Amino acid sequence: MLQLAAIQADARVESIAHVIQMAIAPVFLLTGIASMLVVLTNRLARVIDRARLLEDHLPDLTGEHKIVVGGDLHMLSRRARHINRAIGLFTTAALLVCLIIMTLFVSATISRDISQFVVAFFVITMLCLITGLLSFLREVQLAINSLRIGPHGVVRPPPG
Repeated sequence: MLQLAAIQADARVESIAHVIQMAIAPVFLLTGIASMLVVLTNRLARVIDRARLLEDHLPDLTGEHKIVVGGDLHMLSRRARHINRAIGLFTTAALLVCLIIMTLFVSATISRDISQFVVAFFVITMLCLITGLLSFLREVQLAINSLRIGPHGVVRPPPG
């Protein structure tokens, strides 16, 4: 009887060790998501800082300069929305990865097959990551499109 209990305990430890091995990949995914969240929050902070700076100068501007700054603020607002959407999607993906890890550990202690939950959580995680990356890509495109290099406000004569 004592030997049977020892065998069952060894089987449980072996089962949990296997779950820990399976949980390693999602943990690495979680690390990658956390890195992307750092990038996104830094970009959002820069957008907010730039918008606040422009808003502070807006009352002092007139004419064409006020129109240009208004356009810049509109572009910064669009960029902030895309970054915010990406942050939400990456955070959701991180939460789903945590659910995957938790589900793997729960599956080691119950006798039901809950692999469908792991698959569903993983697919939804990937959809969140893909959509978040697309939103990030759109924000980068907006940033590049709004980039102006060179002297501002200088009217150049037409060529020829």
